[in-house]
Amino acid sequence: MDYGKVAEGVLQGVGGDDNVASVYHCATRLRFTLKDNAKADKAAVTATPGVITVAEAGGQYQVVIGNEVPEVYAALGKISKAAAGEAAKQPLESGDKPNLFNRFVSMISGIFQPLLWALAGTGLLQAFVVASVTFGWLDAESTTYTILYALSNAFITFLPLAIAITASKYFGAQQFTAMAIAGALVYPSITALNGVEGITFFGIPVTMVGYTSSVIPMIVAVWLQSHVEKFLYAKLHATIRRFLTPMLVVLVFVPFIFLVIGPLSSLVSGWLAGGIGGLFDIAPWLGGAIMGGLWQVFVIFGLHWGFIPLMTLEYQETGSILLSAPLWAAVLAQSAAVAAVAVRTKSQARRSLATPATLSGFLAGITEPAIYGVNLPLKRPFIFGVVGGAVGGAIIALGGVASNNPGALASALSIPALVGHGNFAFAAVGILVAVVLAFLLTVVFFKEPADEKGAPDAATDTADLVVGSPFTGTAVALSEVPDEGFAGGLLGAGAAVNPTAGRAVAPFDAEVVAVFPTGHAIGLRHANGAELLIHIGINTVALGGEHFTTKVAQGQRVAAGDVLVEFDAAAIEAAGYSLASPVIVTSTDAFPTAAPQTTGPIEEGQPLFLALAADATPADSAPAVS
Repeated sequence: MDYGKVAEGVLQGVGGDDNVASVYHCATRLRFTLKDNAKADKAAVTATPGVITVAEAGGQYQVVIGNEVPEVYAALGKISKAAAGEAAKQPLESGDKPNLFNRFVSMISGIFQPLLWALAGTGLLQAFVVASVTFGWLDAESTTYTILYALSNAFITFLPLAIAITASKYFGAQQFTAMAIAGALVYPSITALNGVEGITFFGIPVTMVGYTSSVIPMIVAVWLQSHVEKFLYAKLHATIRRFLTPMLVVLVFVPFIFLVIGPLSSLVSGWLAGGIGGLFDIAPWLGGAIMGGLWQVFVIFGLHWGFIPLMTLEYQETGSILLSAPLWAAVLAQSAAVAAVAVRTKSQARRSLATPATLSGFLAGITEPAIYGVNLPLKRPFIFGVVGGAVGGAIIALGGVASNNPGALASALSIPALVGHGNFAFAAVGILVAVVLAFLLTVVFFKEPADEKGAPDAATDTADLVVGSPFTGTAVALSEVPDEGFAGGLLGAGAAVNPTAGRAVAPFDAEVVAVFPTGHAIGLRHANGAELLIHIGINTVALGGEHFTTKVAQGQRVAAGDVLVEFDAAAIEAAGYSLASPVIVTSTDAFPTAAPQTTGPIEEGQPLFLALAADATPADSAPAVS
């Protein structure tokens, strides 16, 4: 499916973007609220390749897409003002919202997703440039090197400008105002003040830190910007707010970063640097474990800058840097973890990103593509990289190993910088352990995201599948559901239940592949690859989650009978919604048809229907029971 063409055809068919008051998506369809339904051309929308059907209900113009509706919605966000803000926030909604770490990772993933290929491409180029200098193919004093290094390093150096664009879309802030804030952070005369003492702003002391390549300060600034802009637009008169709002935002938030975020990060990182530096005197292995394990975390939050003065001072006094030696374990462990992802993933898109990220990490020490593009979104590889880095860093520190080059970025090519101070054998063993441990842990415990298309990790079995009832209630034919898309079998074969008890349970052992934020729909995947959609009621997405309580999270493994969702059936019906709940197999290529197993009263777990594999025939199925 060409998502862009589908989105474009649908948008034109509903009367264009000017006719769209709002749009969002549920588990299977785009739900438009149109300014004038008469301007919509139902025949044109239905004829758009990728559209299953069109339904009008509850004041909404519903375009049924099926499983790939999130991708179509994301494409719609690129061409529709009505969808743009919400489309940018989809990564946040697709995760486990109660878990703050998952929400943070989802936010980072959503903001970095558009940047990944540029990061991967320029990072790989920088790896080749560094390798060329290391092997003597390129003179580091030549202007050719200067140009090549600049064009390969510029994107990462001025990363706050790129983050300004994607974060403003994610949070719904004004894009160019965000860029003005980012531009101030990386402005040459500002970066020149990094580490300079005696800086003031209207008499207020300023602790200036480096913001090039930083991530969190810009994200925080744009998040705050989005809220302040809404406030100012509501309060300022229309004649002045368009120019006064960006002026005030820039005037407030750039100094705010300089006066609050910068000093705060400098203070915290200073404490960390001093504390960890002290550990190297008391328990070197512990200091090495912290530096090797958490260095990449420090970088993500911009806390690494506080270590630079300490490292510089150590080099001036001793000619070497104990603090920086464990960083080789930190960097190469994350590089090994992303290499393992490249080996294990079944996603061609992820492999094509993980492969250059591996090279840029190992050869140049550029781990941003690996961390933001692969390891952190997948969580486990990032954690395994931290574990490998911690163990390797502890070994390196035990050997008293130090870096003899303050300008060397930790990478495989710069390992000679660890020769000359301490026992280099410990450095070699520490790096090897970090790489092997991170790689093996990731290979063994790798888990493809639940919402990935393609075969599951388990070996597939195309045998017919008995689908138990998720509900206690009355089983009915799918054709009796009061919705054209479900009743016509356009979204997949199956059956339906009118629940009499307020919960839905897993009909078989499965992986939860989709949990819609409103709780009205759950997607499951059986070990044989069959994907099942349990949709509680019709048009209940409009309740916005009211009367639904989700009991599982995306990616979770469940056993038959485990509670998936609890809901207030009486309240839903009182609100005017049908409780007819379709249970359909959405992997229609592998399981195109279903043989009904029962009608009438049914209990949780009792056979509801038999999903027939593509090479099966109805004669292969068990007789229906009524």
